[in-house]
Amino acid sequence: MSSNLNIEALLWDNDGVLVDTEPLYLQANREILGEINVELTENLYKEISLRQGRSVFDLAAERGVDAHQIERLKVARNARYADLIDAGVQVLDGVPEALERFSGRIPMGIVTSSNPEHFERIHQQTGLLPYFDFVLASGDYVRHKPHPEPYLTGAARHGCSPKRCLAIEDTERGLAAAVAADMPCIVIPRPLSQAGNFATALHVLESARELPSRIDSLL
Repeated sequence: MSSNLNIEALLWDNDGVLVDTEPLYLQANREILGEINVELTENLYKEISLRQGRSVFDLAAERGVDAHQIERLKVARNARYADLIDAGVQVLDGVPEALERFSGRIPMGIVTSSNPEHFERIHQQTGLLPYFDFVLASGDYVRHKPHPEPYLTGAARHGCSPKRCLAIEDTERGLAAAVAADMPCIVIPRPLSQAGNFATALHVLESARELPSRIDSLL
């Protein structure tokens, strides 16, 4: 299968693929929802956010919290998440080496659901952005993952067919978006996402350190 793909471009997810920020986002959401006595368990977060791609603030809406208060809570969550980011973000193991390996050899972009302000805060610390030709973040498309629009937009920015792009993801939601875009996808699960169904992935890897050999075989 892989020998027929002829990959021409890479599209990387951000949170959980390049940087270990998903636990920070869970923490921020859990703390703010806790202020209105809505418990956000790890399992709920996995199901609502990482599998379905919905807002965890749907839990508040289900309790009768009105839309204006939910917007205020989201503002508080965003501020708390920014504080957690500023306290330090870890680049995931093997990522710098993989990016260095393919820099200049194949076009690369980032396709993320991140808020642009949070994304900028994250990468003020990482030094990774020079490896990429473009970034698509929240606001650069209408429908978020698991809808295919983010990856279709990324393929269009690369100027090639989705079938000739390779998505690199960590969640079931992200994989579903790539598959719906008719784009092959490698998944590197993290602790929060490792229970997902990745049956439609091209490969499921343990670490980004495995990426260079896997991607080399597709070029």
